[in-house]
Amino acid sequence: MRFNSSNVSINRRNPVGATDFLRRDDKLAAMMPAIERMAALQKDCATALPAMFKYCEILAFDDGQLTLSLPNASLAAKLKQQIPKLQETLARRGWQVNGVKLRVQMTKPAEIKEQMRALSLPEAAVTAFDELGETLEDTPQNATLIAALKAMVARRRPG
Repeated sequence: MRFNSSNVSINRRNPVGATDFLRRDDKLAAMMPAIERMAALQKDCATALPAMFKYCEILAFDDGQLTLSLPNASLAAKLKQQIPKLQETLARRGWQVNGVKLRVQMTKPAEIKEQMRALSLPEAAVTAFDELGETLEDTPQNATLIAALKAMVARRRPG
């Protein structure tokens, strides 16, 4: 059998966008208009006050009341002064914003875990500490040091 483009079918998967995925489910599809509306409002707010909305998020927009989330009180104080400008810009874009509430919601900082280096002593160093523990004078003043040296050598040399 000869192969040509007419008798060979290739199964290619097309990437599915997030919105296409959401539209496939009836319950999620019903939320799409609200999601798109909030995304458009967020975009219009960011256009109105770009420097402020790097850090702000819309929590709710109900009955003309816009509720915004901010990461700290300093930014909230600055945004509070800009609310009239925000409302005016949003009105020109077709949003009826009667009031704006600001909520400071500090987000948990990302946990930064530094990798601990595993320190190891060369065998020559372990041998030197072992010899030091054996050669120190057995006095009450040296007892703690000798015990620490012996414990350290025992941990480094199993068995």
